[in-house]
Amino acid sequence: MQGSRFAFGPFVLDPGAGTLRENDVPVSASYRGLKLLAALVARPDEILSKAELLDAGWPGLAVEEGNLTVQIAQLRKLLGASSEGGEWIATIPRVGYRFTGMVEQLGDPRRKPLPLPAKPSIAVLPFANVSNDPDQESFADGLTEDLITDLSRTAELFVIARNSAFAYKGKARDVREIAGELGVRYLLEGSVRQAAGRVRINAQLVDEVTGDHLWAERFDRKLDDIFAVQDEVTARIVEALLGRLRTPPPRKRPTSLEAYDLCVRARRLMDDTPQAAQEAHLLLTRAIALDPDYAEAYRWLALNHWMGWVHSGGPSEASRGIALELARKAVALDPGDAGCRWSLAYLLAYERSFAAADAEFARAIELDPNEADAWAALSDITVLAGRVDEGLEHIRKAFRLNPFPASWYFLPLGQALYAAGEHQSVVEALRRNETHRTSSRRFLAASLAQLGQLDEARAEVELFLVGNPDFSIRHWAAMEPFRDDALRERFVEGFRKAGLPE
Repeated sequence: MQGSRFAFGPFVLDPGAGTLRENDVPVSASYRGLKLLAALVARPDEILSKAELLDAGWPGLAVEEGNLTVQIAQLRKLLGASSEGGEWIATIPRVGYRFTGMVEQLGDPRRKPLPLPAKPSIAVLPFANVSNDPDQESFADGLTEDLITDLSRTAELFVIARNSAFAYKGKARDVREIAGELGVRYLLEGSVRQAAGRVRINAQLVDEVTGDHLWAERFDRKLDDIFAVQDEVTARIVEALLGRLRTPPPRKRPTSLEAYDLCVRARRLMDDTPQAAQEAHLLLTRAIALDPDYAEAYRWLALNHWMGWVHSGGPSEASRGIALELARKAVALDPGDAGCRWSLAYLLAYERSFAAADAEFARAIELDPNEADAWAALSDITVLAGRVDEGLEHIRKAFRLNPFPASWYFLPLGQALYAAGEHQSVVEALRRNETHRTSSRRFLAASLAQLGQLDEARAEVELFLVGNPDFSIRHWAAMEPFRDDALRERFVEGFRKAGLPE
């Protein structure tokens, strides 16, 4: 059902976007009402118990049954009479409610194709693991990620970020449709097979505008040569796209393939739960033990400590020191790695070392102008410095490079839009991407409060506090690296108005 829209009578409900339209005209409905309506129309003619509907409208919260009664009454008033003259929602005494109308499931509307950038644009789709061993999946993923990283360091190219490329992993989709959704002209596809100490890679570069295959090649090498093969593939693609052979600046590679595999596996856990972050910590610690000079492992371990701060409600002095030390070590080991640079920059900003942070961010963007995560992190720090328009530009660039981003991108997006006073845009952006709402709920709640929708703001606060029970306005205002006191007060005002705890 995910991504589905539902049509009944003159109405179309899009639960994912949080919209209801009547004869293609937007209808103003409450957030809770839309959640209840979505649950009902997804199962027409079925009786949904009051408990089921309470869980749909107020997930994870204990609320009085009267709240459900009020929302159903508001929905009935909003929808009016059905074409048969009766009510769309029938009451089943002492049991629950049933949706009585005819419902057509429309499916997910296709995303509008994104415009092509001015420079050659490419997405590297996840390489297929054609080994008989499913454990080699992480090796195939690592190859894909490294090719993305290598290509993105070429300033003359526009390269889609890892998260968006991997949105298509394991999905049978038309390649031209994928190119349109990502807004790129070229796609790199391939497969990898590892066995008996050897690796075989098949790769092809396709122009999705003309349908031409610009380049295709097979590599059959010793497993120890995998990084040399990656460099060769990257050089061939750059030659095909830019018309000349250009070798990107060299990267410092790990000396242990086992450490490399552990780091790849850890990266896939970084945007997940606190439990997954703990597992990533163990994998990264083991990788460093195997390869003490592996810069990327240090970088991810530093961010892993930062994630631990967020989940636990705030950093201790000891954990802050460890994370910063790890980030500095990563940059010292590989000064040419943009990921290491921006990770250090972000931590330096939270230590109020603003001049050093700004310099590291600038160096990271210089090294890799396609590093979407760097642009998103830079937006966060830039907005808090009071340069709101600049921060908005940065987060929009991050979303263009990464149209299907990790959940944390919605935090700097909500923050930047709120800082710009675009409260309705905050609501639309964050409600459209409900599955990505984590800490960004606080900006949604504040924006709803500023729009006068206090009941809905309170509801978002309740949900936010379920995942962030230790949050307080005072602690947040003191911890965030603001360089603009007036902007800090604007956020505090919205948080208070929404009902977040002092």
